[in-house]
Amino acid sequence: MDRRALGTTGWNVTEIGLGTWNIGSDWGEVSEEEGRDAVRAALDEGIDFLDTADVYGDGRSERLIAEVLDDHDADPVVATKAGRRLDPHAADRYTRENLERFVDRSRENLETETLDLLQLHCPPTDTYYQPETFEALEALVEDGKLAHYGVSVERAEEGLKAIEYPGVETVQIIVNPFRQRPTELFFREAERRDVGVIVRVPLASGLLTGKLDEDTEFPEDDHRNYNRDGDAFDVGETFAGVPYEVGLEAVDALRPTVPEEWTMAQFTLRWILDHDAVSTVIPGSTSPDHIEQNVAAAGLRELSEGERDDVEAVYDEFVREHVHHRW
Repeated sequence: MDRRALGTTGWNVTEIGLGTWNIGSDWGEVSEEEGRDAVRAALDEGIDFLDTADVYGDGRSERLIAEVLDDHDADPVVATKAGRRLDPHAADRYTRENLERFVDRSRENLETETLDLLQLHCPPTDTYYQPETFEALEALVEDGKLAHYGVSVERAEEGLKAIEYPGVETVQIIVNPFRQRPTELFFREAERRDVGVIVRVPLASGLLTGKLDEDTEFPEDDHRNYNRDGDAFDVGETFAGVPYEVGLEAVDALRPTVPEEWTMAQFTLRWILDHDAVSTVIPGSTSPDHIEQNVAAAGLRELSEGERDDVEAVYDEFVREHVHHRW
């Protein structure tokens, strides 16, 4: 795989990384061995960017990553997140004291003195207007507990505000053929400011694998079951905010554009990687075969102008009205 610069961190990371939300929680039952196997498979495929969070399984995802790295020769960049443990989850609680407490817990889970990259975990919008929060992150860098910091955002506007702070070196954001707004002004500004862009939810919670249909049943503890209306967290995290039935229609409309020898997931990842602002894409999977296929997407040709036009047409017809004004 080719590598791309992760902003100004000094790291060049693989174009395909691994998201590990699903090995922590909220995606149905996943055993610890399945979780370890997924991380191991990613490292064996050459992936050198892993993304996790302290709330994924209450630290389970972080701990499984540490266990695999104890026995593996790889030395990937491990990005984690903090803030969602706050209760209530309010902007004024993003303080130095709380952040340091979360950072120390993640350092313990990941068995490291210094976290590679800490990201604020989709904090309330008002957090981006609190310089003291970002001053706290700077202080944690100075103390040697963080190497770098960034943010994970829900909305493009939050990303634009976050990168006004010079210490914010990365922004994680949802982008895929069904979530295109960030590719406009946000991508341009991120490139201009040399900010690393980490793309999450690239496959729209499985919609853009092309393998879901109206008869697919999701486990009770899978967010694709319980968060379709945003009852647990931002609805944009589930199917990228697209109503499920609409998403299925959009996928069917997109199928004829996908080259016969590609999977729809590969087509989707290639569409994302064709944007130069992107540093890395972090699909999550517990299947070693799917991880291998995701990695292979980085080696595919760029999409043609006609293919990109088809994606845009599907977005305009089915998806835009549901998501473009919101995220």
